[in-house]
Amino acid sequence: MIDAIASIFKVKELRNKVLFILALLVVYRLAANIPVPGVDVIELKRFFEENALIGLLNIFSGGGLSNISVMLLGVGPYITASIIMQLMTTIVPRLERLYKEEGEAGRQKFNMWTRWFTVPLAAVQSYAMLSLLRSQNILGDLSPFMIAVIIITSIAGTVFLMWLGELITEKGLGNGVSMIIFAGIVAGLPSGFSRFIATWDPSQVFIYLSFLAMAVVTIAGVIFINEGQRAIPVSYAKRMRGAQVYGGAATHLPLRVNQAGVIPIIFAVSLILIPTMAANFLMQAGTNETVHAIARSASTWLQNQWVYGSLYFLLVVIFTYFYTAVVFDPAKVSDNLQKQGGYIPGIRPGNSTAEYLYHIVNRITLAGAVFLGLVAVLPIIAQGLTGIQAMQVGGVSVLIVVSVVLELIKHLQSQMTMRNYDGF
Repeated sequence: MIDAIASIFKVKELRNKVLFILALLVVYRLAANIPVPGVDVIELKRFFEENALIGLLNIFSGGGLSNISVMLLGVGPYITASIIMQLMTTIVPRLERLYKEEGEAGRQKFNMWTRWFTVPLAAVQSYAMLSLLRSQNILGDLSPFMIAVIIITSIAGTVFLMWLGELITEKGLGNGVSMIIFAGIVAGLPSGFSRFIATWDPSQVFIYLSFLAMAVVTIAGVIFINEGQRAIPVSYAKRMRGAQVYGGAATHLPLRVNQAGVIPIIFAVSLILIPTMAANFLMQAGTNETVHAIARSASTWLQNQWVYGSLYFLLVVIFTYFYTAVVFDPAKVSDNLQKQGGYIPGIRPGNSTAEYLYHIVNRITLAGAVFLGLVAVLPIIAQGLTGIQAMQVGGVSVLIVVSVVLELIKHLQSQMTMRNYDGF
């Protein structure tokens, strides 16, 4: 491993890419630690201890929410906008053609619309978050001018992070948004470890060891699922061109168990937070007592760990299937195989091949979706059974960190292979 890392830095182009990404992540972390004025640190700590949902949102702000920094929202609004735009592709045919049929130019236009849609979402989310924080006495009395400044700053912070994410993605070493979230999680490890040491209780050694074993099993499971594939045999017919014979080769079509990667987790966390933020917003903005009562009941109901745990699991499963359908089209794969003279032994080319691939993908995606859902809610279950708060967002963090690291290693490996170096 050490030799592989050393080989990376021997290649000037690759070394510059890695250093550039690290520099962008440092800039991001510095910005995430610039606080807004008037924060009650004690009330803020209490609020995070009592509300696991906000802890989930803090992951995507890179710790900016726990610090109430100028990066208050992080990439959360951009993720929400991406979810809505992806859902719209199933409703609006024009968007579906733009995303799936118009190639790279169409996807660039689609991404541009997503970025524009992020701005009003960031404005709404920042106002809702400020209302929530003020209702919890975390923020003091702020003038309308100061509220407007914080909202504009939060929007600018989100747009800035979108730009940083695009710069990271352009370097070809992974998804920029995922890396930003990864950096936020990793940056919180030292403080989390110090809190663990400060609250160490020798009488709970067994529980600590159980959590450690759970973490090891989770990491191993994530690697197994992310790397798991179903190899579909593919044969190519022999073709004569003059005196030359072409084709006749046998290969396979790899179908990943988890085609969607970490995206379903990100989507699910973002979406499950919307009802909570809407309920808190209505409690602050509404004047009707009935609206207040409904919003208060909804907020209390959603804060129940078993309720949001069930919703969280369900959303992860749904989004795994949804995103798999977006990134893998059996009909298109079947059509490409037929055009290239390829076929699956025992399966007719065309519609029969597409139906077969659809059946296989549905079965293997079920295993990946259920596993991701169970891993995501496992810390919630553990917290409910043991009462220990430290693991309330551990599952999400582990999933994202492991997935991003695996993706980064693959990209580095491909870069090294192209330059005739041994990879990892």
